[in-house]
Amino acid sequence: MAHKNTLKFLKTSLAYLFITLGALTMVIPFLWMISTALKEPGQIFSMPPVLIPKPIVRTNFVRAWSSLPFGLFSMNSFKVSILGTVGTLVSCSWAAYAFARLRFPFKNVLFTLILATMMIPGQITMIPVFVIMKYLGWYDTHFPLWVPHFFGSAFGTFLLRQFFMALPAELDDAAKIDGCNPLQIYYKIFLPLSKPALATLGVLTFLSSWNSLLGPVIYLKTIEKFTLMIGLAFFQGQYYTDYSLLMSGSLISLIPIVLLYIVAQKYFVQGIALTGIKG
Repeated sequence: MAHKNTLKFLKTSLAYLFITLGALTMVIPFLWMISTALKEPGQIFSMPPVLIPKPIVRTNFVRAWSSLPFGLFSMNSFKVSILGTVGTLVSCSWAAYAFARLRFPFKNVLFTLILATMMIPGQITMIPVFVIMKYLGWYDTHFPLWVPHFFGSAFGTFLLRQFFMALPAELDDAAKIDGCNPLQIYYKIFLPLSKPALATLGVLTFLSSWNSLLGPVIYLKTIEKFTLMIGLAFFQGQYYTDYSLLMSGSLISLIPIVLLYIVAQKYFVQGIALTGIKG
């Protein structure tokens, strides 16, 4: 018994050790970002490294915010990210419900084809999609950044389908007995029960849209329509990068993401555990 307790203690200790090392791996770059945002430019690359800035330069945040129209860039990012997230949740939940619960010809074949699109690199479709957006007259607008989300995504459809298939089939039968049609079953039963999966997909989609740089760079050319990620790129020049302002602006851009995760943390963790994408 003592030997088993010792082995259990060692396993637990090793597990916590690896978790701690993993956490430090994630936290150290974030702490370096905070430290750099509060330093004078001359202290950033000094040797030995200065961990605690002396003096602490809080005006870097003010300079980063005032040197560019960060408020306008933030509103543009919010617009694109929120509309894209709503579009993904609506379209993917419809498609996932159809593949999980409805019967129609070639359902499995179509779902396999949708999953196969996940293996196509985005660089391959970049030029054809740009040509389509240019033909529609959407160049230098926000439409290419959020409208495609309303046509669904393979990952989002797969994620929600896995969750819908885990719900008991008796729910559908009971609703049909009460006179509900498939749309009512989707709206009144599946959506309320799928908050964890929807929160997971929503957080991932918002994070992807908020941090996207390639899309806005391709489709936008007017400064009034730029997103926050393009604004941060202004601090990086060909011969000089103002790391103090860059890190200050990056910390400002992290605030909405951190707040979103705090609000949706409960559902996000449940969704990761229940939709089959953990591990």
